[in-house]
Amino acid sequence: MNHQEKKASNENHEAGPTTRRGAAPELMGADTLIGNDVYNLEGDDFGNIKEIMLDMRSGRIIYAVLSFKPFLGLGDKLFAVPWRALTLDSGHKRFTLDVDKNRLKDAPGFDNSHWPDMADQHWQSEISRFYGSKGWE
Repeated sequence: MNHQEKKASNENHEAGPTTRRGAAPELMGADTLIGNDVYNLEGDDFGNIKEIMLDMRSGRIIYAVLSFKPFLGLGDKLFAVPWRALTLDSGHKRFTLDVDKNRLKDAPGFDNSHWPDMADQHWQSEISRFYGSKGWE
C-alpha cells in the first residue's frame, strides 16, 4: 500500500483508496461530489450520489446517499452507503462500490420523504454490516 492509499484508508471514516489512473485531487468540494456516478468493480452503473452526510463533531464524511438506477428494481428509494465503502476512480471520474448488483436488492433503503435517523447506533450497525465496513469509533 503506497502513501496515498494509507492516507485514504478506511480508518476514521475516510474513503477507500484512490485508484490512481489520473490526477486525483487531495481535496474536493462537497458540491463536486453530488451527482458523481457510482459503479461496481464489474463496470455496472449503479446510479449517482444524491447527498453527502457529515459528522458535525468530527467534520468527516460518514455516508454518501445514493440513488440507484431503475434496472436494479429498487424503485425510488435512496441508500446510505458508508463513505469508506466508496473508492474514487479518478481516471474515470467516478466512484466504485465493491458490491455485486444482485446483492443490492437486499440493501437497506429509505424514501426521500422519510429519512432514517442516521445518528441511531442500531441503524449505523445495520448499514455497516450490509456493506461490510467496521462500526464507527
